[in-house]
Amino acid sequence: MPAYPFSPSLIEHIRSMFLGFAPRKNPPQENLKRAAVGIILVAADDGSGETAFLLTLRCAQMRSHAGQYALPGGRSDQGEDAVDTVIRECLEEVALDLSADRVLGTLDIYATQSGYAITPVVFATTKVPDLCLNPNEVDQVFRIKLSDLSGERSAQFFSQEEGGRRLIRFPIFDHHLYAPTAAIIYQFIEMVAGRNHRVDNLAAPDFATR
Repeated sequence: MPAYPFSPSLIEHIRSMFLGFAPRKNPPQENLKRAAVGIILVAADDGSGETAFLLTLRCAQMRSHAGQYALPGGRSDQGEDAVDTVIRECLEEVALDLSADRVLGTLDIYATQSGYAITPVVFATTKVPDLCLNPNEVDQVFRIKLSDLSGERSAQFFSQEEGGRRLIRFPIFDHHLYAPTAAIIYQFIEMVAGRNHRVDNLAAPDFATR
């Protein structure tokens, strides 16, 4: 992926990509719990001027998915839509105050093996985030440049067992980033590059669903 500068022209480019993208809104099972996550686009913090997104490391004491990398977000409260959920969760998790007018679009609903139907919402904020982490939910937050997910760190596809579902992961830091986060990010960066891919066939390994 090229080094996308974080600029008004890039934001408008992403808006235009969403105009030609029809997200799949219906999860395969109606009994799934509704959730939403945010791909929050910001300027990279290394002085490069590139576009990055926020990635959190979940608190090790959480009841589910403890110690895993994740996009900001969570389960939707009653009466909330996906945008409302991401705005609330970002404020609760990292004290980032977003507004609905910063939404660029939504991606496909992703059904997880742990029983959630996740709606990814893409935001862009030009404000310099002054993040304050909620110690009960987030241990660390990172700005991951889009260009970092290229070359040797591009998406990797494999199978957990013969005949099993296709899995996806991104090498990141000294670990791997798995679905659903990896699948959601993959769909987004492919869309930015002008390629539309459905990702409902991409799963997480069993150990990453706990």
